[in-house]
Amino acid sequence: MRLSMISLVSSLVLAGSVNANAGTIVEVAQGAGQFNTLIAAAQAAGLDGALANGENLTVFAPTDEAFAELPDGTIETLLKPENKDQLVAVLSYHVLPRKLASTDLPGRTIHVKTIKGSGDKTLSVSKNTSGVTVDNANVISADIPADNGIIHVVDKVLLPSN
Repeated sequence: MRLSMISLVSSLVLAGSVNANAGTIVEVAQGAGQFNTLIAAAQAAGLDGALANGENLTVFAPTDEAFAELPDGTIETLLKPENKDQLVAVLSYHVLPRKLASTDLPGRTIHVKTIKGSGDKTLSVSKNTSGVTVDNANVISADIPADNGIIHVVDKVLLPSN
């Protein structure tokens, strides 16, 4: 697992630094090869266009490994057409309507608004000497540039309380 994380981080850093045009959030995620579940879920929810065409977004992107840690059947259930609203709510909870780089964070906990429409729509983001956490997830790679925003890789799927 450690080696795959190192290769993931390396590929994301190279994707963002080789070209002045990194690609959209969706393109950068597709190029990394570790976000297949996230991309499939975004497509099923109809959010892939918003992630590709939106501006100044921040995405806390769970890896395929993070999705695999969810209870058995969770992904399959969320991907069913009748559960599209739930899927949209979960994915929207991972997106901020502004760029938020790790260097913008104070050394304390802040609450940031997500694009999630109703209910619990803020994330708790903390930065300290051991790193950055978002709700119950650790940021394992921060500040990956995309043409329309920034990606932070997280080790857990963030679940809204509502």
